[in-house]
Parts: sequence; structure tokens; C-alpha cells
Amino acid sequence: MGLTLDPTVRSKLGQFMTPAPVASFMAGFFGPLPRHVRLLDAGAGLGSLTAAFVHEACARQEKPASIDVTAFEIDRDLAGHLETTLANCAVECERANVEFSSRIIRDDFILHSGEPLIGRHERPDCYNCAILNPPYAKLNVGSSWRRALRQLSIETSNLYTAFIGVALHQLSPGGQMVAITPRSFCNGSYFEPFRRLLLSTSAIERIHVYESRKKAFQDDDVLQENVIYRVTKSTPQTAHVEISSSHGPSAEILIRSVPFEEVVQPSDPHCFIRLLTTDWESDLTRRVMNLPAMLKDLRITVSTGRVVDFRAKGQLRKLPEPGTVPLIYPAHFERGFVAWPKLEGRKPNALTLDEFTADQVVPRGTYVLTKRFTSKEERRRVVAAIYDPARVTAEYVGFENHLNYFHCSGGGLDPLFARGLAVYLNSTAVDQFFRLFSGHTQVNATDLRNLPYPSIADLEAMGHSVGDIMPDQEAIDQVVSALV
Repeated sequence: MGLTLDPTVRSKLGQFMTPAPVASFMAGFFGPLPRHVRLLDAGAGLGSLTAAFVHEACARQEKPASIDVTAFEIDRDLAGHLETTLANCAVECERANVEFSSRIIRDDFILHSGEPLIGRHERPDCYNCAILNPPYAKLNVGSSWRRALRQLSIETSNLYTAFIGVALHQLSPGGQMVAITPRSFCNGSYFEPFRRLLLSTSAIERIHVYESRKKAFQDDDVLQENVIYRVTKSTPQTAHVEISSSHGPSAEILIRSVPFEEVVQPSDPHCFIRLLTTDWESDLTRRVMNLPAMLKDLRITVSTGRVVDFRAKGQLRKLPEPGTVPLIYPAHFERGFVAWPKLEGRKPNALTLDEFTADQVVPRGTYVLTKRFTSKEERRRVVAAIYDPARVTAEYVGFENHLNYFHCSGGGLDPLFARGLAVYLNSTAVDQFFRLFSGHTQVNATDLRNLPYPSIADLEAMGHSVGDIMPDQEAIDQVVSALV
């Protein structure tokens, strides 16, 4: 429509406008439509999703008799353009002999829906269709949004899952919802309550994965993979789920129908949603999931590095000096080991050991570290290195917060076991497995706790392959392929 919004305003509101090809694709996700459509477009923006829905409905052989739209939009400028879009929808419906009515609610969708007098506004079952591209933003525990959500018995940590949860609450039984959101809700502990809500109140029928972070929203800095999904408010779940994928809106689409148990495994206590778009991905998942151990079976655990550097500015030192301990960053990774110090780098190399930092360091020992963050351009997501105390003379060491570290009750690991663990984590199989279940560039401790592992004996056997440097990728994959 030629409208350019202030990027800072869009960022504050968590807005990402839906491109027309994506909107049309989403509208085509709907199954047979009710004779009298009551459509919710929460966070409607310019109205592109509603326009695409109306165009799709009017073009179908089995047209609805009427379409009634409720569009929420809090931004005043966008609401003005939304009025024009809805007027155009009315014209298109008139030509198709479909009765059309609409209203714009210029209010915050979450706060409006959570008001005690909700009966005066939206009944819990007042819509039979919903189409959403919700805003993305974290929700603070004490925010007015979180308080409003508790009125609806919805617990979630992000604005986009809050929009989906509230929309589900307002769908009538059998109502359909199509949404595009980040993929991040599919795994991780923060989104577990939302996944339980989604799976207990609706049936997942189709999911589409945009494999490129840039293609769906080319004009916005969207770093997460996007998914489009259709759910129907009903239980139980459908027997099969249609999973499709493409690199972008205009790319070739690959489709497979899979049993629901492949999407959400019945034995999974965390209800992870697994989006396996090819038979090869399904086979890899089966092989990794068949590994015999979890971290508790290995008698070790993984934690996030305790040193948050911006909170310890007064204790950071560029060079090691008396009274300091090594401080390890991802920048110290080199060929599978920690190379310390790196005096030519930009990061500090040492941390003063005092009352403030005493509980942020760990004792001398062998540790396996992984990067928590990788850039979207990096070839790998899971990158591991060994902290070898034989290479660093220090009784204590600090691991910066951008690292995860594997340890045994707060202390070091058996050196041979640690080397095998690092080999396994650096394998292509682990990296690809992780990518299947994570649409973002973070590797958090929770992700590593939920990863299956080889047995202690097999990890120790892998450890024999590591010398003074980590083997090259081909050699690592050859060692791991015997098990995965």
C-alpha cells in the first residue's frame, strides 16, 4: 500500500507487517468455511490478512453467506489505513454476493480481552475463524499484560503466544485459526505452558515452515524462522498432521503427512513440537532419540556461565595479574580447546577473585563448554570446546554468561569422558538434530539437558580420538556415525 512506518515505532509495538504473498498463502490454509463467518484479526495492522481472507472466501466455490470481521489495532495511523482496507473488502463481498460487516476496536487486544467485564465485549466463543500475525515481544512478569492474561488462566512469556492463547479462548468449538509466528514456541521451557494450552484446546492440522529467516519478512530484521499453522478448536488431536516447508513465499513447497505422534511424542514430558519436513529428518530424529542416555544418566549436568560481564565491570581485567583468575569467553575457542589468554583480542582475559566474584567461579578441572549464541551466518549452531586445566595454570576459572559448561556437581569431568562429549557435541548429527527443533540461534542449557547422549562407555571410547586438537569434521562424523 506504499505506507512506510517508523521502524522505532514498529519495534516498540513488536510489529512485522505481513507481505501480500504470505497473507494469501495463509488465507488458503483454511478448510471449509462456516456459512456465517465471524472472523477475528487481532493486531490487524493494515488489514492485509483480513483482505486476503475475504479474497480467498469470495473466490471459493462454496462461499460463505456472510463475513463479519472484528479487527483489533491499537496504532492510530494503522487503524486509518485499516478502515480503507475494510471498505475495499465490503466492495469485494458485494460483488461476490456475500454479506459483509466489520468493526475496528482501537484497543490493546490482550488488555481488552482480560477486562473483568469481558461479557460486554467478546464472549469466549464469539469467533469461528481467526487469522493472526501477532506482535513479538517479551512479557515481564509484573506487566499489565501478564495480569490480564491471568484473568483468562493463560500463562506465557511472549506477546505472540499471548495473542494466540487469547484468540483460542475466544474461538467457538470447531473454529479455525491460522497464524504466522516465530518457531520458538515449539521447544524450550519458557513456552511449555503455552504448548500445553495449545495442545489441550486445539488440534494441529497443518504447519508450514519457512526455512529462511529472511524470506518471509524481507523488509524486517526477523532472526527467527517463521511457521504458519492451522489449528481447530477441538480435542482430541488429529491422527495426522500435514507438514510443509519452503525457503520463502514463492519457493517450491514440500509436503508430507505424518502421524501426530511424530510431531509431539507421547513420552515427551515437555511437549516439544517437532517439525520434520523430510524423511531424512525423521530418520535422523529416530536415530538420535534412540541413544541410551540423558545427562542424569551420565551423572553430569550443564549450566550457564555465571559471570555476567556488564555486572562485573569493576572486576574485569584485560591482562592476567596477581589476584585474578582466567575468564573464558567464546572468543577463547580454538580448534576444539580453550586457548587462554588471548592478549590480542578485545575481550577481557581475567577476573579479580573477591567477595563479589567468589560464587561466580568454578574449581580447577576439565570442563566442556558450548557457545550460547551464534550469528545467523555461522555454519554451526552447536559449537563445543574443552577447558583443559593442563593448558591453564589456575586453581579457579570463570565462564562468561555467553557460554554453557558441562560439569559434575560443580566440578570438573573425567578428561577422557570430556573429550568424547566434545566430539559428540561437535558432530554434524547433533548440529542438524538441534536445528530441527530450534528456530533461533541460541543454544541454551535447557536445550542441552533435553538432548539424548551416548553411554558413558561410548563417550569415553570417542575420547580416544582427540589429541592436542579436535579432529576435523569428517573424522568427528565418522566416529559418531557408529552410534547415530
